[in-house]
This record gives sequence, structure tokens and C-alpha cells, in this order.
Amino acid sequence: MFCVSLCNAMYNFLSWAFLFVLQIDQSGLILPSRDYYLNDSANGKVLEAYLTYMVDVGMLLGGQENSTHEQMQQVLQLETAIANITSSQEDHRDEEAMYHRMSIAELQDLAPAIDWLSYLNVMFSPLHLNDCEPVVVYASEYLQAVSTLINNTDQSVLNNYMIWNLVKKVVSNLDHRFEDAGQNLLEALYGSKKTCMSRWQDCIEDTDSTLGFALGSMFIKAAFDQHSKNVAEGMIYEIRAAFESSLKNLHWMDEETRAAAKKKAEAIYNMIGFPDFIRDEEMLDKVFAEYEVLDDEFFQNFLNFYNFSTKVMANQLRDTPSRDQWSMTPSTVNAYYSPSKNEIVFPAGILQAPFYEKNYPKSLNFGGIGVVMGHELTHAFDDQGREFDEIGNLRTWWKNSSIEAFKKQAECMVEQYSQYTINEEHLNGKQTLGENIADNGGLKAAYNAYQNWLMKYGEEKKLPAVELTNHQLFFVGFAQVWCSVRTTESAHEGLVVDPHSPARYRVIGTIANSREFSEHFACPYGSPMNPIKKSG
Repeated sequence: MFCVSLCNAMYNFLSWAFLFVLQIDQSGLILPSRDYYLNDSANGKVLEAYLTYMVDVGMLLGGQENSTHEQMQQVLQLETAIANITSSQEDHRDEEAMYHRMSIAELQDLAPAIDWLSYLNVMFSPLHLNDCEPVVVYASEYLQAVSTLINNTDQSVLNNYMIWNLVKKVVSNLDHRFEDAGQNLLEALYGSKKTCMSRWQDCIEDTDSTLGFALGSMFIKAAFDQHSKNVAEGMIYEIRAAFESSLKNLHWMDEETRAAAKKKAEAIYNMIGFPDFIRDEEMLDKVFAEYEVLDDEFFQNFLNFYNFSTKVMANQLRDTPSRDQWSMTPSTVNAYYSPSKNEIVFPAGILQAPFYEKNYPKSLNFGGIGVVMGHELTHAFDDQGREFDEIGNLRTWWKNSSIEAFKKQAECMVEQYSQYTINEEHLNGKQTLGENIADNGGLKAAYNAYQNWLMKYGEEKKLPAVELTNHQLFFVGFAQVWCSVRTTESAHEGLVVDPHSPARYRVIGTIANSREFSEHFACPYGSPMNPIKKSG
């Protein structure tokens, strides 16, 4: 019903040192989003498949069909009630409004149905917590409502709900009977079954989720070119310079806020490729020393990992956070920005084609990995990132005039993306606002960085047999990394859950706002790709 984790906190005061703090947020739903429970007309097929899955798993574990169906129906009704008090993703974006620092004693008063001190002491044993332990609550209204819901729900239903959550977490690690039971639910949610994936892909995913940094050590030795890391570091420097230079063109931003934004951009910490410890076998062994892996005990190894990872989290509570702590494994094809650390991270996995290739023209590399770098950099100034200052403080550091002007600019982008549709279903421009800002800012920063590179080194040779200029190739490099195909069901799930716009509109929406794209491709003024009103 809720989730407990650790986050870095500065408690809104510049003079305080970094530390870990308990973080409490809403949780409790097994289906991807509250919409699947509340919008029965659109998601009835999913709810029916979910209930069937719940009953089938219960029977596989020894339940009788009639009693299992009755009990699982009650659990589903409880999940629906939880969904009804859960905030939507778009309403859960304002960090300043959601952030509530309090003690465990105050949390107990807020949500009295749960014995918080006993629960947290068990979870963080052998560390002993008291009533004065600080926590950060991101869902105070939800916790109040869920506390009332707990008090008004039969104890047997609560017990079944808790057991079902545990079973659902581990059932994917059981034998093929349990995997087969979930195929219809997966098909209802995503339009395809898990059995469509090769067995080796499952094995790699499971290994990466548990021993990701050990696997990453093997990956960088076998497949990662150190030259790529050096080039990436140089590109980030160029894109950061272009981004900082563009701040002076934001006429809606006041000078004081502009200076603070430049200071924040200069302070962003870069992490490229992989953490250094994975190249040291002794240090790597030390990280996993308390994780017991048994031969031919697949299910038990997962249980051991859950206990191991919980213990690792608990042990961090009194530690000072390290800026070099990674939240993605080296082989991951992705990147991220951390607002509480003001850092951008690019694992080795994304420093390869189609995002980057050392023999590609600079136009394609700037359009590929360059836009990703600009994207993550821009997250420091999107609707959520802008709430954190240069050292990760959650505080108001923009002047009110610039905040209001930013919100007006953001509304234009919300309106633009909300007009797009996939299978006659509209995008949620509020839910995707942060990623849309990052896409638009990233493209602009990477394009300007490429322009600066051309001024410094001169025009590149054109690719033979390709009737495109290098400037056009820049935009092709950006577009091709998002080439993808999704089933109708998966596309719907993306619209409901994903903070990113669908791949098609990550491209179309962004370049429609680019004056440079319109110029290089000679798009007629007022055409779909060169609209009169641009929100970028």
C-alpha cells in the first residue's frame, strides 16, 4: 500500500550536509496504473484477465477454485479502492508541493493504522530507530486515506492482499506452470506473450537485475571501447557549453535566475560508462560478499537477493551518500539525471549504435547520443528538475516572475502534445511534460553544439550515395534512435503509464518546434512540420 526507500536529502537548507533519509510514498497497485482499475470500459479485458490470473496462481498454490475466486475478488476490490485514493502521475509531479518532512511520531499521527516504528525497526534491523527519526513523506493525503481504508477493511482481506503482493513479486521465478498462468494477462496488457521472448533474454535480464555490476564488469572488458568514454566526456563538455550559451536567449527569464541556472549547469556532475570499482575484482567481490548464490537453486537465489538488497539499503541509512553511486548497471541502454545529486549518468550500454559509433559522421553522433546528453542536461531545468538547486537542495531558487513565465511556456507544450493521438487516444501532455521539455531542450543543445563543432573544425564530408546534407543527417540521427513498433495494447499502456511521449511524437513533436529543422528541410510555413505556433 506504500513503499519505503532511501533518498538523498538536504532538508531545504544549504548549510546541511548530504545524508540518507527514509522516504515514504504511495504504492500498492500491481497493474501498471490506477487507470486500469478505475476505467472499466477501456480496461475491462485487462481486469478480467488479471482476476483469472490471480485465481489460477492461487489454485496452483493449493487453493480450491470457488474459495480462491471469492478471496481474490475481494483482493481485487481492495486494490481498486487503493487505486481510487492514489494520485495520478501528472498530479504526482510537483515535488515541492508533495515534500513533507516529519518524524516517525508525526507519521504515526498522520496514518495511525500502521505501527510505523515497529515496522521500520524490523525492516532496518539491526539498526534501531526511534520516534524522532526523520522521514520524507511524498503522499500525505494518500497515507491518511489508506490508513482509514485499512481500519475499514476486514483483517482476512488485508492478510490475503499482503500475501498476494508477496506471491506476485516472486511468482515469475517459479516453474513454467506459473509463467503459463500469466500469458493471457500479458497479452491483454501488451498484446504479446512472454513466451515470444527467447529464453536467453530472460536469463540475461535476471542476471542483470541481480548481478548487474558483475555482469557489467564482463561487458566492459569484452565490448566497451575506452575511446568511447573519452569522446563522450568531450561531447558533454561541448553540449553543456552550448546549453549555457543558449540561456541568454531565454528572454522570459530574469537575470538573477539566469545566473543561478548557469551556476547549476556548471555544477552538473558527469558519470560516463561505468563505476571504477567494477574493474577491481576485490572491490567487486566485496560488494556482493553477503549475497549467497546457490547452485541449481534459482528460486532461492532470488529470495536471497531480495533479502540482500534490503539489507544493503538498510545499511546505507547512516552512511553519507556517494556521488559516484550508480542507479543503472553498465550494460543498460539508457541514461538518467539525478536532481538530488545534480548529476547526469550515461552507462556504457548507450555508447554504441544507433546512439553513437566512433566511425559515424559527427552529425549522426550529435543527433544520437548528443541529443540524449542534452536531454539529460535539460532535465535539470524541467518542471521537476528546476525545483532543485545546484547542490541538490529542494528549494525555490527561481524568482517568481521567471516561475510564472516558465509555467506559461510549459502550458504551450502541454497543449501541443495533448493534441497528438495514438490509435485515436490522446497523449497526456501534463504527464509527459518533463520528458517533452527534455527532448526539445536536448535537440536544441545538441544542434548548437554541432554548429560550434563545425565552426571549430570545418564542414564534414558528405556521406556517399545519401542525398542529404550533414545538417539533415543530424536530424535523421535523432529520429532513427526512436524507430520502434508497438502493439495496440502496448501503445495504450504507454499512454497510461509512460512519462515519455510515444516514440513517434518524441520525434515529430520535437522537430516540429525546431526552426532549424524547418530551414534545412524547407518545410512550408504553416505545414505540420513547420507550424505557425511553436512551443519549443
